[in-house]
Amino acid sequence: MQRAQIKHSLRGNFRHFNVNMPIRNVLSISLTASLRRVRCVGRKGTTAIVSIMLCAFALNAHASDGASLSTLLGLMRTDLAASPFRRPMLLKSSDTSGGLRGDVYAIVDQPISTLTTLLGTPTQWCETLLLHINNRKCTVAGGAPGEDITLSVVRKYDQPVENAFRLPFAFNLIDKTAQHLEVRLTATAGPLGTSNYRILVEAVPADAAHSFLHFSYSYEENFMARTALQAYLATFGRSKVGFTIIGQTPEGAPEYVGGTHGLVERNAMRYFLAVDAHVAAKDPDGARNAWFSGSENYPRQLHEIDRATYLGLKTTDSRP
Repeated sequence: MQRAQIKHSLRGNFRHFNVNMPIRNVLSISLTASLRRVRCVGRKGTTAIVSIMLCAFALNAHASDGASLSTLLGLMRTDLAASPFRRPMLLKSSDTSGGLRGDVYAIVDQPISTLTTLLGTPTQWCETLLLHINNRKCTVAGGAPGEDITLSVVRKYDQPVENAFRLPFAFNLIDKTAQHLEVRLTATAGPLGTSNYRILVEAVPADAAHSFLHFSYSYEENFMARTALQAYLATFGRSKVGFTIIGQTPEGAPEYVGGTHGLVERNAMRYFLAVDAHVAAKDPDGARNAWFSGSENYPRQLHEIDRATYLGLKTTDSRP
């Protein structure tokens, strides 16, 4: 297959690839660890180059120098330009083997040098994570191994920090060069039967003034966690939705995904907007205002409180 044909095929496949469906409905995936490769088999049993590339990107394939992400940018530019988010951004949610995952791909208005400068330390990540409406406190551990960042998270923004559960994240700066940034945060244990929290940010230059950024947020859950979450989504969270359009209402309005996929999409977007606001703003007040403004671009999914209330909360949260 010619290179141009491969690019055309991958663009089309990515556009219609629905990661909200179980992956087994789209591709059969087997990993051969000893060969460090991904094998993807199509529905009819044929192995396709396009499917291999899709799986490699979806599973964070092994290149650590940004080559895979740069290639993906070239293949996604058409879809990014046609994004429904009114900016070059795409969001996907998916089931993993033990939980949920949300991925955001976006071209941001800062060069890669700005991202590497502002996202390279645990302290900078505490400032970033604290922009999320439900994160009430963030501290950097004094040398404790595996607990570089401790995040205090409440279930609802107006709960006091004393009611928060603590997520101790290990901070890992994978790569930081003039052409590539990769940061991973991992927490092995979470509240109410959740575990293996993963936050990934990877970025490469899009051009001299812009960067292509991939943000990923995922976690696993046991039976107790799934049961509690389903109870919440069937009652208090019944009206909450995500961003993926799954159909139309009888009135012709978009019908958005709900349930667990809606939940992980909202959280992934909130965290991506925190990264975006942190690298764009000149000071903490500017970052808080930028996060709120970014969230209010999507009120159906993300509106919770007014700006003054949010800014007041975050001013309090930022105090030692």
